[in-house]
Amino acid sequence: MFYLTHPRHVARVLRQFDVDADAARTPALDVSEDDKGYRVTVDMPGVAKEAVKVCIEGRRVGIETATEEAAPTDGSRLLYRERRAARYARSFALPTEIDQGQSEARFENGVLTLNLVKRVAENGGQLTVL
Repeated sequence: MFYLTHPRHVARVLRQFDVDADAARTPALDVSEDDKGYRVTVDMPGVAKEAVKVCIEGRRVGIETATEEAAPTDGSRLLYRERRAARYARSFALPTEIDQGQSEARFENGVLTLNLVKRVAENGGQLTVL
């Protein structure tokens, strides 16, 4: 049996769990499709709605959060911090292009829900055979 009796042992064990605080996490997501568009649900706990940014370019969707560590507002000084706001980033491509103007995004209780409307081909119709 291994016992953590020496501070070096404790530090070595904790180092294996040390994650770079500035590195972006990849959030879990679900994508479903119907005739009109896609529904994307993304889990991003611990993030404020104002920090979420969604970019759509053609059929590519990019999601990221910008986090700023807030200083104490009660006049005290922060001496030590272990709790940090999570930073998320994820991008993916869908089979068809997205109409950004008709799509919408909602963020509630740490869950981002995107309703992405498929772009309808313009100038569609029949060709005249000559």
